[in-house]
Amino acid sequence: MVRPARRPHRPSRHPARRREREPRPGRRGPRPGRREPRPHRRGALPRRRGPGARRRGPAHLAEARLAAAVREFTHLAHERLPAAATALTHPRTPVPGPLDTAGGNEELHRALDAVLAAALRAALAERERTDAAARAALRGAASKIQALLIQVRSLLEEIQLSVDDPRLLALDFRNELTLRRVQSLAVLSGAWPGMTREDSPLAELCVGAQSRVAGYARIEITNHLREPRLAVAARAAEPVAIALAEILGNATAYSHPETRVVVAVEQGSSGALVVVDDMGVGMEPDQLERAGDLLDGQAEVLLTELGDPPQAGFAVIGLLCRQFGFGCRVEPSPYGGVRAILRLPADLLTLTDPAAPLSALAPRPITQSAPVFDAGDALPTRKRRTPRVPQQDAASPRTQRQDAPSPLPAPATTTPDRARSAWSALQSGTAAGRSAADRPAAPQGPAAPEGVETP
Repeated sequence: MVRPARRPHRPSRHPARRREREPRPGRRGPRPGRREPRPHRRGALPRRRGPGARRRGPAHLAEARLAAAVREFTHLAHERLPAAATALTHPRTPVPGPLDTAGGNEELHRALDAVLAAALRAALAERERTDAAARAALRGAASKIQALLIQVRSLLEEIQLSVDDPRLLALDFRNELTLRRVQSLAVLSGAWPGMTREDSPLAELCVGAQSRVAGYARIEITNHLREPRLAVAARAAEPVAIALAEILGNATAYSHPETRVVVAVEQGSSGALVVVDDMGVGMEPDQLERAGDLLDGQAEVLLTELGDPPQAGFAVIGLLCRQFGFGCRVEPSPYGGVRAILRLPADLLTLTDPAAPLSALAPRPITQSAPVFDAGDALPTRKRRTPRVPQQDAASPRTQRQDAPSPLPAPATTTPDRARSAWSALQSGTAAGRSAADRPAAPQGPAAPEGVETP
């Protein structure tokens, strides 16, 4: 009789009936033919949905939400916060958003945005505090250095009156260059420029700004003012000179040493213009846009963001323009470099006293005579304001010399004998005058008869 094969024992699939059989003492291992239950893989769903599967669903959803939150916070710390901090100084920097925008987790997104906003507020407050501390320290140092440099200038002026040494001029020029740098730092730190003047002619201000630049010999100033005595009011004279010196300094620093820097002083209907053209390397469009923002006063100026070494030229000009009411703009120059236009409104301009003399170094205005037209002619014809001088006949120069009256008589011929006699007469006359002055005066009374000597 053949017995049927015995089926191997299989454990129950129900979790409640699933037990681990520990080997009894005396048994070496599980019975042959039985297999151990396989544990479920982590994260794998059970094959059979039952009450246990329903209890495990909410836990799995919570784990998924926790993992998504961890990814969002990691993205916030490594991507969003650094980009937002960079956007504080460079507004065009893109700031990324959350990773999962379609997950429907609005509460998590609002919490992340709140964290980002709080971090930016803290960064702004810390930046303002650091910048204020740097400005205070720079303002104190600049004021002391500026006072010392002004004392050095006064001392050099006194020495130049008694000592004739060309090295003193070079030393005074270096002192002026240093003073301009310190004045720029003082303006950046919020201090007063440090020097007040009377109403100064605009042409003299241009020459004064030229003397504060290292490459002053390359600067050519042309005066096109209709009023030679057009001047800048005292309250804005020194700020205008500082701004113009910064413009000329940029023009000479960023152009070839053998090229010119052309300056034109113009007078318009609503103010005056100083146009500066250089033949340098020029500026890129983004650099021109950044410079325009600084000159208009739209961009925030921070000492910690001016570079190393600090490039403070446009920042200084923009602060002075916003504080004193004049304007400046930069654009590509037809010479290939950069054109800077300094515009002075009419409320900052005045006229100096006609009796006050102008500086000999200031360029004289260039006058251009306008053509005069006849109204009755079909085509305009040019007339001369002054009569034309008649041309002389080149064939008879001897006749022209005879007809022309001589303003002075021809000098007599001088010989050594005549010069000796004239010099002897001068010496004898001088000796006679001195002897008469040393002789005592005679007493007044009746005149002595002729031939009788008076004692």
